[in-house]
Amino acid sequence: MWKFYLEDLEELQPLMQRLNDKVQLLKSQRPLPATVLQKIKDDLSLEWTYNSNSIEGNTLSLNETKIVLRDGITVAGKSLREYFEAINHEKAIDYLYGLVNANYQLRSIDILSIHGHILKNIEDEYAGRIRNAGVRIVGANFTPPNASKVSNLLDELIDFTNLNPLALNDFVLTTIFHHKLVYIHPFFDGNGRTVRLAMNLLLLRKGIPPAIILKNDRKKYYDALNQANKGSYHKLCLLMLQAIERSLNIYLNASPGNYEDYEPISHLVMEEMAPYGREYISLLARTGKIDAYKEGRVWLTKKSTIDNYIKQKNK
Repeated sequence: MWKFYLEDLEELQPLMQRLNDKVQLLKSQRPLPATVLQKIKDDLSLEWTYNSNSIEGNTLSLNETKIVLRDGITVAGKSLREYFEAINHEKAIDYLYGLVNANYQLRSIDILSIHGHILKNIEDEYAGRIRNAGVRIVGANFTPPNASKVSNLLDELIDFTNLNPLALNDFVLTTIFHHKLVYIHPFFDGNGRTVRLAMNLLLLRKGIPPAIILKNDRKKYYDALNQANKGSYHKLCLLMLQAIERSLNIYLNASPGNYEDYEPISHLVMEEMAPYGREYISLLARTGKIDAYKEGRVWLTKKSTIDNYIKQKNK
């Protein structure tokens, strides 16, 4: 069951090393001021809830999600289900943070409990319960395993993740866990949100900020999962790494001694700067070749990052 073809991840090693360096830098700067830390955590939780729900079809905007979470009121024209999806996801995040410590080991009860939060007041009869019948995923290039196999497959995946017999780094291990839990599809509904919450347990326990898959990357995300079903993890791992780098940069930008802002590539690069024009630098950002992250549909980087890249290329 657990066979992997990871050769195509070799070219992502420089990106993984850059993230490792950032994780160590962030750890060296902790503890951040409590008010700063809480503000970042609140903002990320809001974005996490909005983006994860939007990927699954929730139509609340970011501002509407904020109103629901901060004011606890429904939004005119939106369904009660969408209201509970926002409330439930934030409570699931709180539950998740309550679990995390440096010695945390993944448990099936925690995945079931996360799912229980996700479907509370929506489908209570299925909340926190493994499916007992078959399911199909529209648009996917695979059929999830028979319900009779789900419990054992889930236990196998949890053992694999905790034991890490291949000595995979945290980024690759999290990517594989993410994909395999999607493949097992343990629940009738709420799988996507549960998977994206559970996989962040593996990052948070290592002091790595959560990976938030953006709504605008929905198609790219599903394409990456379909590629993983065929044995290639490159696209999914790249998407995960870029999501982690975005969160790392948000924390590091708030750290003492940070004096250079990330700016849109369009502000830093003139289109006619051949061979390092805007399209070329954007391609480097999209492929993880330079320090950059995405806000909405816009890629941001630093002037020093571009200057250093050009200097290295011209040596």
